[in-house]
Amino acid sequence: MVICQRSRVGRTPSGGMYNPARGKRKFEMGRDPAHTRIGTKKLLVVRTKAAGRKNRLLVCDIANVYTPSTKSYVQTKIKTVKENTASRHFVRRNIMTKGAVIETEAGLARITSRPGQDGIINAVMVETK
Repeated sequence: MVICQRSRVGRTPSGGMYNPARGKRKFEMGRDPAHTRIGTKKLLVVRTKAAGRKNRLLVCDIANVYTPSTKSYVQTKIKTVKENTASRHFVRRNIMTKGAVIETEAGLARITSRPGQDGIINAVMVETK
């Protein structure tokens, strides 16, 4: 099944019909979401328009966590997802997106990067243990 992200169905702004013979174009193509989970690192490189690249992080268990009080970064292991504003069901399935609160060995942290597009998990410490 094709996921079409930006299809032109319907009418033009002036009320005329678009050409019904025109099919879907490659640049209108959409893709399945990455749904980054917890586990050993698995990365998928996706080719984008103009030969660009996106690193889809499918599975990862390490986060780069920034601690504002000490102004330093530390790599810590991710234990679980505590809260996710994208969907409450993502918490139960341990899916990480931008803005999700994760529990690490160093404490609670909020994800600031986009794991499905950046290929890395960066986070800012919310609470320390």
